[in-house]
Amino acid sequence: MTGPHPAVAAARSAVREALEGFEAGTRLWVACSGGPDSLALTAATAFIARKRGFVAGAIVVDHGIQKNSGRVALHAIDQCRLAGMSAVFVEKVKVGREGGLEAAARVARYEAIERRVIAEGGVNPHVLLGHTMDDQAETVLLALARGSGARALSGMAPRRGSILRPFLGLRRRDTVAVCEAMGLSPWLDPMNEPDGGSKRSALRGKVMPALVDVLGPGVIPGLARSAALLQADADELDRQARAALRTSTPVDAWPIEMLSSLPEALRGRILKMLAERLGAGPLTSTHVKAIDQLVTNYRGQGSVSLPGGFEARREYGRLVVVGPEELRRQET
Repeated sequence: MTGPHPAVAAARSAVREALEGFEAGTRLWVACSGGPDSLALTAATAFIARKRGFVAGAIVVDHGIQKNSGRVALHAIDQCRLAGMSAVFVEKVKVGREGGLEAAARVARYEAIERRVIAEGGVNPHVLLGHTMDDQAETVLLALARGSGARALSGMAPRRGSILRPFLGLRRRDTVAVCEAMGLSPWLDPMNEPDGGSKRSALRGKVMPALVDVLGPGVIPGLARSAALLQADADELDRQARAALRTSTPVDAWPIEMLSSLPEALRGRILKMLAERLGAGPLTSTHVKAIDQLVTNYRGQGSVSLPGGFEARREYGRLVVVGPEELRRQET
């Protein structure tokens, strides 16, 4: 008696490892677009759920962006059930345009998934996403092009809160092989075409093949390893910054002398957390750099405007973050 196809075995093993320690009855949701990555994840999760006593389902989001989106969603339902997932929900969303179509679709998708997860309840619900090593490498390169810091360059975490990404150790070709071996028919999104698609699609179809051609096939695993290493560093720096915030006495003001004595990597995180926990944000690296100038290179410059109507300013040897209500009171 032969075992499963090697790609199928690898996918199941990845899901099994991601769910190690989860108790029987845990509620699992696979976000399934109908593409090869999420469809392979659906099949692997359905199999492991049956073996381990988890309660699994799939959520298909109909973005309504393309004319045939309804038909695509129905096809995804059929394929999810063929993959062994009996509980499948379709969530229709309306995608805005804020931040660009891709970003707006992502926001709408995650909000729809969260609503369904909350509505269904269950034991310790988690959402599984089908991002692969190839997606991780692309994410790192996009962050590098934007001039992002260690957190962004660390890519996507295998686990962040209730979000799991079991396939970050698998290649995209592996998920395609899973679908072929199991007789599944994934949907290939035309918006992922290199020409006329998003920046990520162009990166995937043009830049990555060129990098592999020049640097060799190890470039994608190498980028993924770099992300994992940076992930550990970023997590530790974030932990130290949170610990420093917990031991601080003031909520909206910090002594400049103390801040200026901190290492730059730690100080930047603290400044971002300090402002965002008061309601400002999300802060960009430009905001954080401007606040840092108040601490380390003060030349009498005025306050720094922050998202949400907040301001950061230097007063009597302290860094102060002022909210919109306090600013209105000061103006009257």
